[in-house]
Amino acid sequence: MSKWWSFGSKQETDSIFRSEVMSLVQMFLQPEAAYDTIAELGEVGCAQFRDMNKGVNAQLRKFIGEVRRCDELERKIRYVTAELEKDGHKVLDLMDDFPPAPKPRDIIELETHLEKTETEIMELAANNINLGTSYLELTEMIEVLERTDQFFSNQESHNFDLNKRGTHRDPEQTNGHLGFVAGVINREREYAFERMLWRISRGNVFVRRAEVDVPLTDPRTGSVLHKSVFVVFFQGDQLQARIRKVCTGFHAHMYPCPSSHSERMDMVKSVRTRLDDLKAIISQTEDHRNCVLNAVGKQLPKWTAMVKKMKAIYHTLNLFNVDLGSKCLIGEAWVPKRELELVETALAAGSATVGSTIPSFINVLDTKKEPPTYYRLNKFTRGFQNLIDAYGISSYREVNPGLYTCITFPFLFAVMFGDMGHGTILFLLGLWMVLDERRLTKKRGGEIWNIFFAGRYIILLMGLFAMYTGFHYNDIFSKSINLFGSHWVNVYNRTTVLTNPTLQLNPSVATRGVYPMGLDPVWQSASNKIIFLNTYKMKLSIIFGVLHMTFGVCMSVENFVFFKKYAYIFLQFVPQVLFLLLMFGYMCFMMFYKWIKYSPTTTVLADSPGCAPSVLIMFIDMMLFKTETASPGCEVNMFPIQREIEMIFFAVAIVCIPWILIGKPLYIKWHRRNMPAQPVVEVDEVVEKIEVTGKEVIITEVAEAHESGGHSEEDDEPMSEIWIHQAIHTIEYILSTISHTASYLRLWALSLAHAQLSEVLWTMVLSMGLQMEGYTGAIGLFFIFAIWEFFTIAIMVMMEGLSAFLHTLRLHWVEFMSKFYAGAGYAFQPFSFKELLTVVDED
Repeated sequence: MSKWWSFGSKQETDSIFRSEVMSLVQMFLQPEAAYDTIAELGEVGCAQFRDMNKGVNAQLRKFIGEVRRCDELERKIRYVTAELEKDGHKVLDLMDDFPPAPKPRDIIELETHLEKTETEIMELAANNINLGTSYLELTEMIEVLERTDQFFSNQESHNFDLNKRGTHRDPEQTNGHLGFVAGVINREREYAFERMLWRISRGNVFVRRAEVDVPLTDPRTGSVLHKSVFVVFFQGDQLQARIRKVCTGFHAHMYPCPSSHSERMDMVKSVRTRLDDLKAIISQTEDHRNCVLNAVGKQLPKWTAMVKKMKAIYHTLNLFNVDLGSKCLIGEAWVPKRELELVETALAAGSATVGSTIPSFINVLDTKKEPPTYYRLNKFTRGFQNLIDAYGISSYREVNPGLYTCITFPFLFAVMFGDMGHGTILFLLGLWMVLDERRLTKKRGGEIWNIFFAGRYIILLMGLFAMYTGFHYNDIFSKSINLFGSHWVNVYNRTTVLTNPTLQLNPSVATRGVYPMGLDPVWQSASNKIIFLNTYKMKLSIIFGVLHMTFGVCMSVENFVFFKKYAYIFLQFVPQVLFLLLMFGYMCFMMFYKWIKYSPTTTVLADSPGCAPSVLIMFIDMMLFKTETASPGCEVNMFPIQREIEMIFFAVAIVCIPWILIGKPLYIKWHRRNMPAQPVVEVDEVVEKIEVTGKEVIITEVAEAHESGGHSEEDDEPMSEIWIHQAIHTIEYILSTISHTASYLRLWALSLAHAQLSEVLWTMVLSMGLQMEGYTGAIGLFFIFAIWEFFTIAIMVMMEGLSAFLHTLRLHWVEFMSKFYAGAGYAFQPFSFKELLTVVDED
């Protein structure tokens, strides 16, 4: 059983170094076996189908009717899902155990089930709305009846008699007597309602209102309603009609209300009896609805997967072309060459399922079309490949930088983030996500969580490498550890310390040789610590940068050899690598030579550290043909023929510029003039015929396939465009070689900033708590440590980690990959049920 850190067999390693070899196959399927065959291919997930009907409208394709039936089924499923979520039922997702694709004849049974379920749920929903509306009206009526006791006294006026519509008047004596209308209105409309009543009556109405304290719910939307009870007193029939129209316009509900207290109490008892009966009915209805929804909820994930599979199959069949006699379906698909046997097996299974006697077969085509890019990835390599794909999908069979990014990315990150303490925190975070990935995979998190979890192996390695570089920096939360014992000797006495409290470490006093690994812990106390670390990390940044860029330029040779562009090795690679190495490679060599030659233990004055020249000044003098004046007793050059070598290197580097500029265009012009033009095949040629009859597979070789196939785009490009493009490329490479080398100084800058910020947090926060004494000091240290821990995780790990991550990403995208990576391909997207049904929470 292979582990996550292993790449498996040599074929798998080659697959991530270069994309899979793809074959364009032509399928001939019988109509009765087409559905089952595509279903088998969907389970396998190894074929990306091409649209053979690009000029045909989607509404005119053969299986559009079946697609519309699936759309209707999906609509019903969405409605049922919404009702489940509305009632608080959790809709489960099928993670692994997906049901098989339904047979075409099963769609009728599925439609019947969904139609019956939707109808039943819609009826229950309509009944709930009706019952809820009745419950709301009875509740409002009780509120109206009870609130009117606040408006009427116990001694009722003799001229009020009951009107069933809520209006009270004396039928024999109209003039001089009052009537009233009672009801409820939304609270946000009551002020406008009163103003309107005042205007239409010219102030001849009297309005009393009171807020409803009982929470009311809209049965249709489920939102909370805030309402108020009102009573409008008026005089006259004409005013009564106006008031009722205003109530209707403001959507106020009017209810009958007796003027007698005893009649109102009797009516309240009657309404409460009806309300209790209605509550029992609503409770029974909700229980029945819950039973129905629970039963549907168990089947809904299965139905959803079946409908999605069915719809995907018919969508894929719509990509096929139907011959004139409708006797077979013809389609094309990109398939990895190593998985052609799986396609053959799927064709045989599809034909055997329906018992077809006519064989299905595929033809492997020799084509000039650009194949898609496909890498076989595992959990470990997928995260790093996603970083590369974010820049651009690799061109077909191009060298993939993702293989080397697995190491170079966390290493360059660690150069900027080097701290054993912070690296341990990052490592533990990644380790937790890796060890608990089975449970965390099923967790439905947000977009940020999904990004972090997808890069769990990147976080793990970044933390591990940060611990390694932090060990070399001898830095753990801005402090050093003394593992091997300091190799410095204290040559200062008490008198020297009192007269000169600022002490600098002098390499000439070392008596036990070089510190075994990393930095000597005594540098933690030196006043020239920052000066030393500046020089140390700056030189490391340049060295790592030149190595990284040189490796990127060398990777272009792999592409030239694979695509048989051997002339480009001499015309492109040689001058590019010469220019890079003779300029900046020579500067890196001088750094190492300076470290070796100038030793504090030497007895020769010219080889002492005080005579060591600045490599940067020396490099500038090389460009300007200048010579610095040496100090007394020192030498200008590091070795005797240094100036002559620098002159030669500079001259060769200058020659490389026109070499890059004119070499490739002149070669292309000569190639076009002397080499015969290759005929461009517009029609795909059949190179292999595979016929499937039951369990028998018959393979017939028709022609020989081409491995890399296809003519270069440069063959179709005019010479003027080639000259322009090459001039742009030359200028870009020469300038970028200089700017990219300087860009790697971000390794030094961020590493220094990270170390200094960590030291500030320790000095300004935690050290204050460590200096406190007594019981109060212990309590204070507890809170101060919590503050220091919060800022360490929030600023040093998260913010600084994100900053270092983005800078590392830029170094790979721009400085490294621009030397050889085109990224002009497109991803292989096979027809796969697993990819289709995998739940990804994008919200």
